[in-house]
Amino acid sequence: MHPECATALLGWHKIVKNNEFKSYADLKASFNSVDKVGDLYVFDIGGNKLRLIASIHFNRKKLYIRHILTHKEYDKGDWRK
Repeated sequence: MHPECATALLGWHKIVKNNEFKSYADLKASFNSVDKVGDLYVFDIGGNKLRLIASIHFNRKKLYIRHILTHKEYDKGDWRK
């Protein structure tokens, strides 16, 4: 899907898999570039090449990836619908 950012995506996955985030503050400590947008969390991946948009339920320890978009696709805003 985005082979140019495969290493960055795998690195993101490894951090998420090996940590237990209890809050947005915990998440922000590991991912300085994460932002909360409404009920979703937006991660900058691959030096700002991709946006990974996730729904996170800290109380249930669940993270659901909603979208992985290029910067251009993200800026269109269709993911907000």
